[in-house]
Amino acid sequence: MKTLVSTLGLSRSDWLKWRRKGIGGSDAGAILGMNSWSTPYRIWAEKLGMLPEQEDNEAMRQGRDLEEYVAQRFAEKTGKKVRRRNAMFMHDDYPWMLANIDRDIVGENAGLECKTSSSLNIKKYRLGEYPEQYYAQCQHYMAVMGWDKMYLAILLYGRDFLIFEIERDEEDIAVLITEEKNFWENYVEKKEAPPVDGKEPTSDTIKTIYEGGDQEVVQLFGRDLTIDTYLNILAKAKELEEEAERYKQLLQEDMGNSEVGYTDKYKVTWKTQTRKTFDHKKFAGDNPHIDLSSYFKESTFRKFAIKEM
Repeated sequence: MKTLVSTLGLSRSDWLKWRRKGIGGSDAGAILGMNSWSTPYRIWAEKLGMLPEQEDNEAMRQGRDLEEYVAQRFAEKTGKKVRRRNAMFMHDDYPWMLANIDRDIVGENAGLECKTSSSLNIKKYRLGEYPEQYYAQCQHYMAVMGWDKMYLAILLYGRDFLIFEIERDEEDIAVLITEEKNFWENYVEKKEAPPVDGKEPTSDTIKTIYEGGDQEVVQLFGRDLTIDTYLNILAKAKELEEEAERYKQLLQEDMGNSEVGYTDKYKVTWKTQTRKTFDHKKFAGDNPHIDLSSYFKESTFRKFAIKEM
């Protein structure tokens, strides 16, 4: 393990630039296809600086602000002493394998990863389960830092504080290094995009990268089969939606005016709800003297369509 850069006084913008020099722990799960919020394609675009700096959202802000609290609660609950390491580290043999750890454990060859989560996940966590991308992240850190173990401390907002112990697994680390090495050398270094996967983060990334405006016509030679397959899948998806709706209708007929129904396995609800929406067209008609143009948000997007020639 080597120190790549000190993070003391490092701005967020500079920190993000250093992160692009390699694969971090939070990237590991996405590269392995374990993260529902990111994909290999999105990580590839981030590493090449093709995406704008991610806007800070409330979850990110709370995660950072509560990291110290989680670390203190862990120390209080376990009696272990933790310390902050103000640096970004890299693997001795794989310089693209980076670690920006939360804390390490004094007197143990181990580290601590601090997380915050919604209490909606309380049942899963209490049963001993946690997101698999956290496991990949911890194995990644153990590989870089040479640790034998990691503690995963999770604050469930207002409901619970849970600690998991994750042991170093050499077989999993070997697989992780192989996948990360392939990703870095074959996609990032060669600046060639990884295969698309049909997931939403990849779609969002493609839309961000390719804004449009180029009037040049592209000849899509050899893509007839791709288009045929795409259209056939859309047709089948529509059929499946109608079939699902038919089964839903059968259950609704069974329930009639009742709002709750049970089988041995399931609880079915069909409850009346009220939703209010603002009728801007009616408001504009009733108030023609008011200029409403400044209240409309304009967005630009590219519409994808296929027409048979």
